Amino acid sequence: MGETQTRGNFGEDMALRHLQKLGYRLIERGYTTRFGEIDIIMLDGDFLVFVEVKTRKNADYGEAREFVSAAKQKRCRTTASIWLNSHPTDELQPRFDVVEVYAPYGANTREPTINHLENAF
Repeated sequence: MGETQTRGNFGEDMALRHLQKLGYRLIERGYTTRFGEIDIIMLDGDFLVFVEVKTRKNADYGEAREFVSAAKQKRCRTTASIWLNSHPTDELQPRFDVVEVYAPYGANTREPTINHLENAF
């Protein structure tokens, strides 16, 4: 596994742990279709939260959230729509969050910086 993939998996693990500490409940992780992937799907009260996790060493080349482009947002919405069509969730409101994880030492980072942006797009 390459360094980027290892850092990404570490970031998703850290984001999941962070959200669970906030009381979110895991529904699914790594949901993939031919249109895209949702990193994490969680339940937060009346919200079904589709989470995009962006992990970076630092913000030297821009904040992690800036890498969730309009095209990426569209792929996330399409993928979320497919998930919603196959899972009955009439009472839940969908929401798209971004979690930034800054891990300067990759998976060896003891305490990464985590920024959670609710309703990011």
